Amino acid sequence: MSVTVEQVLAALSGVKDPATGREIVADQVSDVRVDAAGEATFRIDLISPGFPLRDALEASVRAALAARNLRGTIEWGLKVPQKPARQDLNRLPTVKNILAVAAGKGGVGKSTVSVNVAMALHRFGAKVALLDADIYGPSVPKMLGTPERETSTTLAGDRISPALYRGIPVMSVAFFVEPGNAVVWRGPMIHKLLKQFLEDVDWGDIDYLIVDLPPGTGDAQLSLAQLIPITGSIMVTTPQEVALIDVRRAVNMFDKLEVPVVGVVENMSYYVCPSCGHHDAIFASGGGAALARELGVELLGQVPIDNKVSYGGESGVPVVEGAPASEQAKALSDVAARAALALSKLSATGPKRSSLLRTVT
Repeated sequence: MSVTVEQVLAALSGVKDPATGREIVADQVSDVRVDAAGEATFRIDLISPGFPLRDALEASVRAALAARNLRGTIEWGLKVPQKPARQDLNRLPTVKNILAVAAGKGGVGKSTVSVNVAMALHRFGAKVALLDADIYGPSVPKMLGTPERETSTTLAGDRISPALYRGIPVMSVAFFVEPGNAVVWRGPMIHKLLKQFLEDVDWGDIDYLIVDLPPGTGDAQLSLAQLIPITGSIMVTTPQEVALIDVRRAVNMFDKLEVPVVGVVENMSYYVCPSCGHHDAIFASGGGAALARELGVELLGQVPIDNKVSYGGESGVPVVEGAPASEQAKALSDVAARAALALSKLSATGPKRSSLLRTVT
């Protein structure tokens, strides 16, 4: 039987991406070829790294081919959608998506989530950068260990080259402050620093810029929302109600700034005894899931408490790299994949311009 490229495309024409509902032949299928035996090979670009719905998409593709007595080999690729252009916020034109990682209060593991999400997306094949915007408590460099490259000026001398950790560009105020010294700055100074980190740093072509925000609802959050089009945010909490109270305040702030909250991460969800396997809900249970339902967003993951996570942060080897087969690493990798998919779904429409976000020069 003679098989043509046109027949393969016709067979795939009715297949839709399960995440977006759009036909994949429009912009996700490419490089279709057929060998002498009538076997087709083609590339499908997924819209997000670690695409959680890949099995469903593959099943639809194979069913569509089988319905026309065709066979095919899929070569999987990645094409992350570009965030909508914003003329009023034209900074970071080479960054496709900006994901803010936030928390209502400190001590819930927000920086741990930021670092591990960035590393997980990088391991999935995305181009990732990490901005440590926690001005008063910058901990990202400590969690990443020794850089492959320190911060420097570019060859032209007019921009800043970010530090590089395992292939991930990173910027943090910790690079410019002596260890142990406090950053005692008011809002205008914070705004100026963040603006410099965004405008003067040569980030390069990036699929995802992960921004580790300070806890609470302060100057850094407002400045970033004024300066850049944040694609979406995720909220990190622990299960107990005292943590959820503060998260609700942070969500209210993002709602006023018209930054979409795409999901909730419940950290320190439970402890599993290594000897008997007993699950103990040390910090109560169910809070993250209840908050996600309340907000109408996805519960991106529940990360169990374990010393692998804390050791990874102390040693500079995050758990997704140091213990990739662990339950904690798998949970954090799932958080990364689900958050990235949520951002891709949002990429077709941009947030409106909030009245709180006056033009900043």
